[in-house]
Amino acid sequence: MALEWEQVVVDSADPAALGRWWAEALGWVVLNDSAEEFEIRPEPDRMPGLIFGPVPEGKTVKNRLHLDFRPEDQDAEVTRLLALGARHADVGQSGGEPWVTLADPEGNEFCVLAPRRG
Repeated sequence: MALEWEQVVVDSADPAALGRWWAEALGWVVLNDSAEEFEIRPEPDRMPGLIFGPVPEGKTVKNRLHLDFRPEDQDAEVTRLLALGARHADVGQSGGEPWVTLADPEGNEFCVLAPRRG
């Protein structure tokens, strides 16, 4: 049996606002903008995507699952994401990591990795 990874579902207080933020941050397209879910993908027929769904409760603790992104220029990408509304997140890092931990506007952590070597 084979499984195909279709999407990651993100609980959200405001699915449309958070989904639009991630669409801008990633340069992805919006596939569905309804009251029940806001879906984005890299391209209309390319997976996996992200779906943002409404929940009544807010985020209270560190995510148990987070996304990692590897840009060509880590410093420039962190600066761009902070300008979009991300913020630095403290999840217990020791301080010497080659990645930067950020949080989206609703507090979901994600990491911006250093570029690959060679």
